[in-house]
Amino acid sequence: MRVITQQTLGGPEVLTIVDAPEPRPLPAEVLVRVKAIGLNPLEARLRAGEFPLIGRPPFILGWDISGVVEDASGTWRFRPGDEVFGMPLFPRAASAYAEVVSAPALHLVRKPASLSHVEAAALPVVGLTAWQGLVDLGGVTEGDRVLVHGGGGGVGHVAIQIAKALGAHVIATAGGSKRKFVEGFGADEVIDYTAVDFTEAVRDIDVVLDTIGGDTVERSLDVLRPGGHLVTAVAEEDSELAAKYEAAGMRFSGIAVDPDPVALRGLVELVEQGRLRVHVQETFPFERVVDAHRLLDGGHLQGKLVLTV
Repeated sequence: MRVITQQTLGGPEVLTIVDAPEPRPLPAEVLVRVKAIGLNPLEARLRAGEFPLIGRPPFILGWDISGVVEDASGTWRFRPGDEVFGMPLFPRAASAYAEVVSAPALHLVRKPASLSHVEAAALPVVGLTAWQGLVDLGGVTEGDRVLVHGGGGGVGHVAIQIAKALGAHVIATAGGSKRKFVEGFGADEVIDYTAVDFTEAVRDIDVVLDTIGGDTVERSLDVLRPGGHLVTAVAEEDSELAAKYEAAGMRFSGIAVDPDPVALRGLVELVEQGRLRVHVQETFPFERVVDAHRLLDGGHLQGKLVLTV
């Protein structure tokens, strides 16, 4: 099989395609012939050496996959030929930039017919982050006022739809060029952060979901109702900021996404109900991974980038 690997840290050009032996699934794992691979901003940071999550090179990046089961001899959960998708092993290396991946069966779910492999590969990391942040940590319920920072991004556009499905009134921050894009996913209000200070535009927020970090997290304290909840996917280890929120009578939670078949099935249910869709900005063939990472490095994406295998 072919894999995309790197021998050194650096820019997109360090990614190279090489031949490698196919992995052998461990007990309770399945072998998946990959059809599509979702790309995430974290992978660009790992490639560049900004975040040592999986150690030093050589390594193979990637977690989001969709494909077809080839070998399920070690588990009763799937059979050869089943179409599956998921985010195996995170935060451990899943080596998903590959034509074949071995993954724990429990970290995958069946792909619904209503999702293409490209769409399915785009969903797990962003979908699970949004679900775990809003449902598991945020406890969003009908009538809540939810503020999503970065509504036009991968996590943000999915979070808007999940919050709407939960019955919330959803406000999203986004650049002016993304207003129509964000409104198309159901946001009740959109704040152009390039023109308006969100702290002057909203009040009495029950749950803030932060995908931006920086001073956005600290300033979000000003828009929460008493006892409100800030959930961040970026500043989850900022203990000083957490203490500041708690001193003000607010809740502060960091979300570090993990594999979750229950949440994945919840996402599938919303997809099948027509209440959730994932936007893929652009697809790239496996061989053009360097071009895909150049676009990933540029930021300001609308939705997700996906490699097709």
